[in-house]
Amino acid sequence: MAAYKLFFKKSVQKDFDSIPKKDLKRILSRIESLSEDPRPKGCEKLTGQERYRLRQGRYRIVYSIQDDELTVWVVKVAHRKDIYR
Repeated sequence: MAAYKLFFKKSVQKDFDSIPKKDLKRILSRIESLSEDPRPKGCEKLTGQERYRLRQGRYRIVYSIQDDELTVWVVKVAHRKDIYR
């Protein structure tokens, strides 16, 4: 299976700034694993959108997949209480 390329929306950098470093390490590791398997066990497709959600502790990673271009776009990373606002 071909590896997917990872891209980040510009606003994701601001999301990272508010996350503690120990959690950020785990989140980045989880995001990196998306290049090998963009639909890992535990990911859920969001209703009414072409986006997926992945849990990492108390944080959620929202991303979209373009299979024809082999790309994954990370759209938002936030605490579970703030992610869907």
